[in-house]
Amino acid sequence: MAAHSAHVIVAGGGPVGLLAALGLARRGIRVTVVERETELNDSPRAAVYHWCVIEVLEALGVREDAEAEGVVVRGNTFHRPSTGESVQISQRAIEGVVPFPYNLNLGQDRLGRICLEHLERLPNATVLRGVGVTDVRQDADTVTAVLADGSELAGDWLVGADGGRSTVRKALGLDFPGMTWGDRFVATNIRFDFEAYGYGRANMVMDEELGCIVALLDREGLWRVTFAESDDLPEGGLPERIDAFLQRLLPGDEKRYELVQYSPYHMHQRAAERFRVGRVLLAGDAAHLTNPTGAMGLTTGVFDVELLVDRLAAVIAGDASPDALDDYAERRRAAFLENASPTAIRFKHLVYDGVKADIDEAFEQYLRVEADPVASREFFLGVESLREPEFRSAS
Repeated sequence: MAAHSAHVIVAGGGPVGLLAALGLARRGIRVTVVERETELNDSPRAAVYHWCVIEVLEALGVREDAEAEGVVVRGNTFHRPSTGESVQISQRAIEGVVPFPYNLNLGQDRLGRICLEHLERLPNATVLRGVGVTDVRQDADTVTAVLADGSELAGDWLVGADGGRSTVRKALGLDFPGMTWGDRFVATNIRFDFEAYGYGRANMVMDEELGCIVALLDREGLWRVTFAESDDLPEGGLPERIDAFLQRLLPGDEKRYELVQYSPYHMHQRAAERFRVGRVLLAGDAAHLTNPTGAMGLTTGVFDVELLVDRLAAVIAGDASPDALDDYAERRRAAFLENASPTAIRFKHLVYDGVKADIDEAFEQYLRVEADPVASREFFLGVESLREPEFRSAS
């Protein structure tokens, strides 16, 4: 591992920021992560890692630890409670085609903890918690992060991975065009034995009234159920509305469940006007926001990391000109706008908007895919369109 004198500041200690820091530090680059929260955020958030994302986790050295804590998923299941229809598309179709022919369900806080443990082993990585970035200044040669405690941190490059409300993006004066949905997503973590009623480990419930995502999060029987409601409803009555929804959704006569956590949040489709300004690069939610249906946001963020680490490390090593960072910015913005966002919108429509004709058509399609190994393979390989071509393991 060659050492470099360059210093990269990473603003944001979520999965994207920590993975970026880990990738750069493993290249011998000095990295400092700055995170305003003192503890990892354990509220319910996106938790699905597609098979091709697992390849990035492998390259960064955290796959085995992630799989030891998460749940391996070998297929996608689609349910329609109003008709009793159910379709399961198996990932056996991509066995022998890709290195890791399965998905992984894992809470983001758990992945964050794993990344922190790996960063702690690297002498060139530092993590500062409890102090966020409040401003960014830069000139031709350096970039400076102004921190909430009044101190300043100087570096050669800065990665803004500080979430949808990114202070870094705002400090750069970048617009964040797009739209906000009129729905409120409600992510719940509950304990209930879904598998006893024919549910797989990753489920899309496409139904005129009961659309939601149902996914197993750990080996102790914790499940994520995410549904949508009108943004006009007061958050004060949310626990009662969660119970009303679950009483209608849960199969069987005994609808006893344990509500462990819940988190309401707004949904957006937005992308920063640029992903690079001088010595500052944006990645993950700081660069783009999407509704989480289908895990397109998290997936795109990890693929941001893959290209960012490759390009920035090459620039620092003198193997590429800074123009390579414009290439990163342009390609990842296009990947989001042309692939990730449209795909997430389509899945949101099918799961949460309850349009009967479209659900009918989707189930007909999934039945055909289920019966056709070639179609099943293409179904799972499609998500790799969010990834840059030079990293793809399958075509």
